[in-house]
Amino acid sequence: MDGIKYAVFTEKSLCLLGKNQYTFNVKSGFTKTEIKHWVELFFGVKVVAVNSHRLPGKGRRIGTILVHTMHYRRMIITLQTGYSIPLLDREKN
Repeated sequence: MDGIKYAVFTEKSLCLLGKNQYTFNVKSGFTKTEIKHWVELFFGVKVVAVNSHRLPGKGRRIGTILVHTMHYRRMIITLQTGYSIPLLDREKN
C-alpha cells in the first residue's frame, strides 16, 4: 500500500465523490492494474475503472541544471454502485 501517497481533496475531487469516484495521488512507477488491485484489497471494494494523468512537474534549478520535483500521478478510481470507501465517506455530505 506504499504506492498510494494520499487522497486528494480539491473542488473537482469533492464533486466526483457524488459520482462514487475517489481521487488519490500515487507514485509514478505503478500501473493502473496494480493500483486497482491495492484499492480492492485494502478497502474491500469493487473497482470499475481507473483513470490517471501525470501532473505537471515543478521545476527547480540547481545551478545550470533544471530538475523536476513532482514524481507522482493522480488516479481517479470509480467504484461499483453500492460500494464506498468509509474513511472518505464523510466528504460526500
